[in-house]
Formats: sequence, C-alpha cells, structure tokens
Amino acid sequence: MILGTVESQTIAAIATPSGEGGVAIVRVSGPSAISICQKIFSKSLDQVDSHTVHFGKIKSEDGKVIDDVLLLLMKGPKTFTGENVVEIHCHGGNLISRLVLERVLEAGAILARPGEFSERAFLNGKMDLTQAEAIQSLISAKNQHALKAAQTQLQGALRQKILSLKESITAIAAIFEAWVDFPDEGLEFATTEEVIADLENSLKEIKVLLNTFKMGKLAKEGIKIALIGAPNVGKSSLMNALLGRERAIVSPHAGTTRDTVDAELQIGGYHVVLTDTAGIREIGEEIEQEGIRRSKETLQNSDLVLFLVDGTKGWGSSEEEIAPLLPLDRTFLVWNKIDLPHHEAPDRFISLKISAKEKTGIATLKEKIASHLFAGHGPTEEGILLTDLRHQQALQESADLLETVIRGLIQEISPEFLLFDLRSSLKSLGKIIGSDITEDILSAIFSRFCIGK
Repeated sequence: MILGTVESQTIAAIATPSGEGGVAIVRVSGPSAISICQKIFSKSLDQVDSHTVHFGKIKSEDGKVIDDVLLLLMKGPKTFTGENVVEIHCHGGNLISRLVLERVLEAGAILARPGEFSERAFLNGKMDLTQAEAIQSLISAKNQHALKAAQTQLQGALRQKILSLKESITAIAAIFEAWVDFPDEGLEFATTEEVIADLENSLKEIKVLLNTFKMGKLAKEGIKIALIGAPNVGKSSLMNALLGRERAIVSPHAGTTRDTVDAELQIGGYHVVLTDTAGIREIGEEIEQEGIRRSKETLQNSDLVLFLVDGTKGWGSSEEEIAPLLPLDRTFLVWNKIDLPHHEAPDRFISLKISAKEKTGIATLKEKIASHLFAGHGPTEEGILLTDLRHQQALQESADLLETVIRGLIQEISPEFLLFDLRSSLKSLGKIIGSDITEDILSAIFSRFCIGK
C-alpha cells in the first residue's frame, strides 16, 4: 500500500445535516482535540476520564456565551478515527452550529475535508476500505435492500471473503514460486491438476460475487423504469396506478404528455424512478417532437421498459414503429384496458394484462418487475451484495487474470511466465480492501463522502 502517514493536524467539521433541528454536532479529531476544546469550553477537561459527557458553555474569545452544550470526550485509540475525538452537541440550527465550528477553528483546528474522519479511521487501522465505504452507503441508502447490503459490508463480510480468496491464491503463488526457484529438486508441492482445480474454485467464488453486482447496483442507485408507447394508450394512468396517487395528467386527447415526468416509489422494497414519456409517433409539431426525442433517450437509459398498448385497439402501425427501438431482454409488453373488450397480445415480449383505470393486474405487474430484474442475481450465502463499481471492476480484473493463468497451465506454459498474472490477480483483490492502493485513488474514494464523516 502506497500511503503517507496520517496528518498531525486536528480537524473539525459539522457532522449533522444543515437546517433547523433540535441538536447539531461539531466533531473534532486529532492530537490537539482536547486542548483546543479546553480553550473554548467553560469547564476544565484536565484529568477527566475518556468516553465521558460534560455539560458547559462554549465561549467566544471575549468570554461571551455562544451556546450551552454537551461535550463528549473520547481519548484515542478507542475512537472512530483512532485519535482523540471531541464531539460538541449544541442546539440545532445553521447559525449556532456554524458559530461553534468557527470558534473551534479559531482555537487551532482546521476544517476537515469531505470524508476525512473516515479516511483517518482507515489509515489508523480502525477499519478496512470496504467498511469505510459502507459507512457512506449506509448514510445514502434509499431502501431496505441497500441498507442491508451496507450493514453486511460494514460488519466485514466482504473483507473476510476477500481475505479468504487472497489466502487461497497466495498459497498457489507460493507453489509457483517453488516451481520456479527449485525446478530440478524433484519437490512435489502439488500436481498441476490440483493447482488448476484450486484456481478454478477461487475463480468460481469470485464469479459468485460478481453475479450479485446487478442486484446490488440497482439496490444502491435505484431502478429506472420507462413507460413507453403510442399516444393515449394509458401511460399516465399506469403511472398513477403504480404510484397510488394522481401524479401525471390524464386526458383523452393524444399528446398530453410532452415532456418526461418522473416519480419515485418502492417496488419489492427497491427504490424506483418511474418515467412517464411522451407518446412516440411521427408528427411535425416541434414541441412534441422534442418530447418524443426525450422519450427515446429515456428508453435507452432505463433498466426496464414497460411498453404499453391499448388492448381495445390491439397491435397496430404505431406499435410496429416503436417495437424495433425496444430491448427485448428488458421490455414488458403491458396490454392495457382489459376491463373493456380487447384483442389478444402478441408473443413478441414478456406480456402482462392490466387495467390502469380499474387497477387490475397492478400488484402482479409489480411482482413481475422485481422477479425479472433480480432473477439469479441475489446475495451470496454470506449475504454479500456488491454495490460499488470499484469493487466490481477489481474483482473482474482478478477473475480475468485467473482465467489467463488457468489457460496457461492447461497449455503447459511454464509457471515463471504465469506468476506475474497470478500476483496481479492478488493485487486486484487487495485494491478492494485497501492493501494495494495509491494515495490518489484513496483521495478520490473519500472525496465522495459527506463533510463531517
């Protein structure tokens, strides 16, 4: 790991969201955290025990009271960052918390960078990189699945899995080293077949992890669903039915929706962004044409497409024009208005029959959406769900390199020419937990965190 030492400065930041509230927290961490807070606190902090709470006042430089506060004093290394940490709990509100923070900075602290508290926790060995990243995922979780994935990662499940994989591959690397260093000694550490079998087992475990990424990514970022169809087939009515409230304007006149309309909901416990789009048709009117262009763009960027057809009219020329634009593997044909006499749906897509007006089939549609998106992409036996693209890319690198090594062994290539790829596979795994990572990558990771965390 190419890292510097933790900076000696004491940092401070507001750790609670901006806005009015009952309590705001100013967090201070570093070697001078206690002495800095002593300068501005009304009571002596000398000889006080660690992890204790003290009531007092924060005072300005001229002795005026800024606020009555609770001060939590925690001495390192048994703290989140591994350093001395002081938390000042003041009254909520942007002004009071900012005045308290300014006073801390005047007394000698510097303003923390985004994620710097978590970064120091990582650098001081309080957690590995996956656990540090899980904190931010925990904060930003939009649904129970994303929350559970973050909690599992924070508890160290992904770290333990990566360490186990590294241990298995390291054992193979040691055999390679022995083959290279002692080619004529007649030492039999393992047969080539046994080594290939062990590498294939490790590769299989990595692929199981990679298989969870689709579900994890959608759980973390949300599912994008587009409502696509010809004008006046009931897209706005379906949006309202899925939401359980009137969000989109419903009109019998074609072309009512001229722009994309977004709404958020939960389906199967997942966060969903549902987009109602302008009806796609050939028309010269400029404003509607722009709406249609946006509809096509939304279609391309969606995780799932609900292709709505008016069942009373059946499959016609409009549907024939739209169908070639749709991705077969992520399109549901939704046959609407089945409460009225209707035609039968064609077998081109996965199809479902509904009545948006009467809300018939809406519950079934929601169930089908969840089961289709996540079929075969659930968590591992340990409950691990990959949610971070960085982890997925590092695991894919490791898997690709292992496959190269396995092919090389099958082709009877000398181990000395495969050892570099095997070491590189280990290095890719190390990137995930932070054992093989550069300072610029580390800075990029923690810069995504909120200030005060």
